[in-house]
Amino acid sequence: VQLQAYGGGLVQPGESLRLSCAASGSISSINAMGWYRQSPGKQRELVAIISNSGATNYVDSVKGRFTITISRNNAKNTVALQMNSLKPEDTAVYYCKAAASFIWGRRDFWGQGTQVTVSS
Repeated sequence: VQLQAYGGGLVQPGESLRLSCAASGSISSINAMGWYRQSPGKQRELVAIISNSGATNYVDSVKGRFTITISRNNAKNTVALQMNSLKPEDTAVYYCKAAASFIWGRRDFWGQGTQVTVSS
């Protein structure tokens, strides 16, 4: 599974950004996709996750502001994170992740990080 993330950038508080992550390769093995973030001095944390069934889960700090969606075609899965009403504390490097299952076991795949900076 290969992941390519894009989006991110510098915005002011209250503005919006959209992150996208395209998964290719063995996409039929993917069970769920999600977004994590890590800011300096802090551990990486789950932001939002969506399963194949469409079930979603969000960290409390983003509920009501962020929305995770997924789209699929034969070649790739794309997970998007719409981030509204951004706050300075949302500043972090955001990573997408795909959780996959194979005959031999389970494995997580990570995309490259994309920087989100919220500052006036």
